Amino acid sequence: MKDPVAANQERRETRRSPRPLPPRPSLTSMPPDEAIVEKQARERKDALVRGVASIQEMRHAIKQASRDLPAISAVPRIGMLDAAAFRLRAAKGLPFVITGLVGKWPLSALTSQTLRDRYGELQVRARVGDYVNTAFAPDRAMQDMSLLAYLELVANDTQELPPYVGNLELRALNSLCYWPAYFNKMGPPRFWLGPAGTVTPLHCDYDDNIFAQIWGGKRIFLAPPHHDEFLYPREANAMLFGSPFNPEAPDFEKFPLARQAAMIECIMQAGELLYVPAGWYHQVRSLSFSLSANRWARALPLALNGDVAPKVD
Repeated sequence: MKDPVAANQERRETRRSPRPLPPRPSLTSMPPDEAIVEKQARERKDALVRGVASIQEMRHAIKQASRDLPAISAVPRIGMLDAAAFRLRAAKGLPFVITGLVGKWPLSALTSQTLRDRYGELQVRARVGDYVNTAFAPDRAMQDMSLLAYLELVANDTQELPPYVGNLELRALNSLCYWPAYFNKMGPPRFWLGPAGTVTPLHCDYDDNIFAQIWGGKRIFLAPPHHDEFLYPREANAMLFGSPFNPEAPDFEKFPLARQAAMIECIMQAGELLYVPAGWYHQVRSLSFSLSANRWARALPLALNGDVAPKVD
């Protein structure tokens, strides 16, 4: 017999109207002068949030600090840390995996069938087509649909690069995740859902990042910030840079400098949390049907000693 509390909750969630997604950015070209003004305004806002004079100076400081990092051949795995211990370790500027945390989240215990039954009406935005080679372009193909429609689409999909729900807020799932207070300021949780073969190509974000592997497994390649000089970076915006180099299928004739880039492979298992320091390049591939979530810090990166102790309001 079904628990009455759970049954009532399920009925409430079924009746809840789906939350519409925000509109996609217009693909209409902006006049160059307006685009420059908008870009400068965004960078000033980003700098203010992170407490720096300029994002360009912050990026430079991150890359300079990473030149003093020791070389690593593997990402270490450690047990659970409190916030103070996390910040001290993160201040060293190296990635690491925390075990024993994410597996305790209620979302980790959900099944894909429960996701269909309870949250199938949620609206999602799927990346379709060749979303790898257009990853940082404004005209990347996207398709809006219900979560149930997406799950049915990928269940019957045979493409080498299947559609991917990525970097999306799904607020109905937030209460099922218990994020540790590792950063004083964090952006909202972003969810990533898809079958084996979905890919986020090589890129770096200039914010610290905690990445939770909830279901399934993923292969992640990482490279330190100062190795961008070997990775042919392209700016998407001041906080995000992409690379055309694919560490899973390296083309050294086309990208000869990439031979000098240190690529560290990390296989993430369900229940693990990865810390990706600001500026570290990373590429992510799902090895099985996978649900992940991440949150970016909104402060000076810990490797620059900007957030080593809690602030008092």
